Amino acid sequence: MPLNFPNASRSYDARKNLIRFWGYDSAMEIPFFVEVAALFKLNPKTRNAEAAYLEAFDGALARIHEIARKAYARGGRGSYLLAAADF
Repeated sequence: MPLNFPNASRSYDARKNLIRFWGYDSAMEIPFFVEVAALFKLNPKTRNAEAAYLEAFDGALARIHEIARKAYARGGRGSYLLAAADF
């Protein structure tokens, strides 16, 4: 079964300046993190505020999932950080 994203939950971690979300491979839950800098790369008009980060994340969800699948396919980690350079 390929990696999928049935859980629409995501949250902003202000301490780490990341958006956290989860993917699933069968019953395995895989945590992913997106740097806020990546959101600015995906949408340069993103404002510097939590609500704007989550809005930018939602607006680029298909692209974020695509990059998450590629990172996961390279394999072998417990969690995955998606940086601006990945986009």
